[in-house]
Amino acid sequence: MTSDNRQTAPMDPARLEVLVSMEPFVEAEMAAHVARRNLWFPSELLPRNTEADTDVAEIRDAARGLPDTIRVALAINLLTEEGLPHFHRLIAVYMGTESPWSTWNNLWTAEEDRHGCVLRDYVRDARVFDIIALERLQYAYIASGFNPEWEHDAYRLLAYTSLQERATQVAHANTGRTCGRYEPAIQRVLAHVSGDEARHFKFYRNVFGEVLKRDTERALYALLRVMPALAMPGHTIPNYEAMSEVMMRADIYGPRHYQKIVEELLAFWKIGELGGLTAVGRELQDRLMCIPARLERMADYILKKMHPREFRFDFLGDRALIA
Repeated sequence: MTSDNRQTAPMDPARLEVLVSMEPFVEAEMAAHVARRNLWFPSELLPRNTEADTDVAEIRDAARGLPDTIRVALAINLLTEEGLPHFHRLIAVYMGTESPWSTWNNLWTAEEDRHGCVLRDYVRDARVFDIIALERLQYAYIASGFNPEWEHDAYRLLAYTSLQERATQVAHANTGRTCGRYEPAIQRVLAHVSGDEARHFKFYRNVFGEVLKRDTERALYALLRVMPALAMPGHTIPNYEAMSEVMMRADIYGPRHYQKIVEELLAFWKIGELGGLTAVGRELQDRLMCIPARLERMADYILKKMHPREFRFDFLGDRALIA
């Protein structure tokens, strides 16, 4: 596949040439991913809703003990996963439909699709929410679209997915650990979902690292445009800010977690150690290395101002939640 016959968003020739040259690397990373993955299916983790009514009843009974903060975390985790069509489209638009990049997109989509399925099966069977209210949020999210201002820069897509997959993995893992005190079935589900996200994160992290090696200055620029304020998938969901604040207050996911993710990736990619840069490249490098301190100040400010407050969500029957 050459750069002449792929269908992508308009992209400058230099970036496109790098992405084409990386196709053997992408194939090797895909093969490594398949070798280490655990291909599970939703019906292996939950009762199949046939004659196993007693199993469903046990899950439903255990779920009654879930605190509302955990229910909110489950809602935002599920809704985020349901945004999969947006991301499949973005990868197809930026990377084309006839290359190893598209092979990865289809593989990744098939694996990610199970996440929304299994979470939706659980919350429906366990009666965690007013399911109709949650479905309205899901519909609104899909209908609102997700069109980040990446200016046709595929490097930003890869920087974003590196950060986002790690953030999603952390949110699922922390939700699962907290759920484990109350309900082991959803803890097991979230452990499987989190494991997938960790493997997806590794793929994107390694791929963006290769971009940094091959086109350092443009990659640094892309990372700087994405990293300071990551717009998490789902931020267009109605009442998303209130839901994410509940997650932050429950220490499931918030500014401190994102700061650690940024520090982890800057260290893995050895951004501070890059040499041979132009003056522009050194400036980009310096600005990226200042991001963790800025995020720490922001987190300090947010947490200092935080006081208990009341939240209400339709999917929880509009009852008061104090967090």
